[in-house]
Amino acid sequence: MELYLEQLPQQLVNGLTLGSVYALIAIGYTMVYGILGMLNFAHGEIYMIGGFSGWWVLHLLTRNNVVVMNAALVIALMIVVAMGVAGLVGMLAERFAYRPLRNAPRMNLLLSALGVSIFLQNLVLHFQGAKVRSFHIASLIPDSLQTFHIGSTVFSFMRILLIGVTFLLMGLLTLMIKKTKLGKAMRATAQDIEAATFMGIDVDRIVVMVFLIGSALGGAAGALVGLLFTQVDYYVGFQAGLKGFTAAVLGGIGSIHGAMLGGILLGLVESLAVTFLPSAYKDVVAFVILIAVLIIRPWGLVGEKVTEKV
Repeated sequence: MELYLEQLPQQLVNGLTLGSVYALIAIGYTMVYGILGMLNFAHGEIYMIGGFSGWWVLHLLTRNNVVVMNAALVIALMIVVAMGVAGLVGMLAERFAYRPLRNAPRMNLLLSALGVSIFLQNLVLHFQGAKVRSFHIASLIPDSLQTFHIGSTVFSFMRILLIGVTFLLMGLLTLMIKKTKLGKAMRATAQDIEAATFMGIDVDRIVVMVFLIGSALGGAAGALVGLLFTQVDYYVGFQAGLKGFTAAVLGGIGSIHGAMLGGILLGLVESLAVTFLPSAYKDVVAFVILIAVLIIRPWGLVGEKVTEKV
């Protein structure tokens, strides 16, 4: 028991790091579901594209394992480019794969999302290959500064960066949703898309912005995880997408704050499970939680129980 207590602070730090990533991915799922009532299963591949975009920025700005400009600017550029590319991919998917099927049965939208997922994964495989791409973190942060200790707990610069950027992005998103006209239009569209149209809201524009913002957050998560774990490949989006979806359902799919809460909780539970169980069972725990939530409280921890519209 004493050993477990010693490991607890480290696992909490690890869990908060993982949870931050899951929260960013879950927001993309929940924003699209809140507006269109569809599950964008291509969101995991958009996260993966964000990771590759960040890798390319670092690769192009590195010469002989040394970055050609200030390291802080390189990291910022990696995140911004990843968000931009992922947001663009999300908007293109909405325009060409989802908008023509907006009034079709939900199953058609679901199959279209799966098709986009497979297409993006194979597109990246074709151009990037199956080889794992490594982030040369030593070119950004000297080895002596990459980690430090507080007691027995190990912190790393990249973990702190990931958590800080994640909470900053979630805070900015919350302010945008609550305080801006765009945010109010998003809330109105999510509440009743037909009534929003009658009130003069450009629903097509709102849907595009939802895909742009949700995909950009997923892209930021991909770049940040690449910096943390120092690698990315064409298949990383599959598992990340499943975890993001689980977090969205846990918090209450359709609720942005639920996605944030669900992501953090899922990350913490996974990390704590590693303390008591073999690490191979970490993913099992996540999906046991998903099944339990779907059975006991299918509308999530902070979601609202609603009746299906007919």
